[in-house]
Parts: sequence; structure tokens; C-alpha cells
Amino acid sequence: MQSYTIGQAARLLGVSPDTARRWADAGKVATHRDEGGRRLIDGRDLAAFSTEIAQDGAGEEDASYTSARNAFPGIVTAVTLGDVAAQVEIQAGPHRLVSLLTREAVEELGLEVGVQATARVKSTSVHIDRT
Repeated sequence: MQSYTIGQAARLLGVSPDTARRWADAGKVATHRDEGGRRLIDGRDLAAFSTEIAQDGAGEEDASYTSARNAFPGIVTAVTLGDVAAQVEIQAGPHRLVSLLTREAVEELGLEVGVQATARVKSTSVHIDRT
């Protein structure tokens, strides 16, 4: 499972590293330390927390999220696989994006809950790049 530093988590949540650090210090999101002593957040925990704060509206006063060229970097919060098609949800700061794509594409990109990904939007199509 992929883990994220406080800085990476802050960028994905659309807040400052100080805000992400305060949330971790307050126990709002679980952290653990790597061999170098850096605090890390498990991808599944970050995915759940990003969905929670988006639903609660928390962080809106600290949000500094902007979209450049319709790219939404975020974290995968849900993957639903069918026989041929799949649905992937990404929480990108305060934005929840949902894309329908082939199961094969999801498997090739290695998309699963907790993985960092970027949703690219053009017109009504959402394309997802693994980052």
C-alpha cells in the first residue's frame, strides 16, 4: 500500500502542510513513522479522510486548490469493477470526480483505493493518469 508524507497529503487535500500536520497532531488522520522518522499516512486512511472532510466541508477556509489546464491531482477513494467496465472515484481537494473506463485500463494503471492519480477533464470526458 502506498503511503504519503504530510506534504504530499496536504497537496492532495488542497490544504497547507501546516493544516495537514495539525489534523494529524489532533488525531483526525492516523500517521506512522518510516525508518527515517518521517510521518506517513497510509493511502487507505488518506482516502477515507479526504472523503470525510469533503462531506463535512472541513478545510474550505484553508483551501487554496486551483485547477490548471483541467488537471485534478487527487487520491482514489473508490473503484468498482465490472466484467468489462469500471468506475473510479477520485477526491481532489474539495472536488469528487467519477470516471467510467474499461476494467483493463484500471488494471493496467494499478488503480486502487489510496493510490495517487490525476483526473484530466475535457468537455464531459474524464481521463485518469496514474502519478
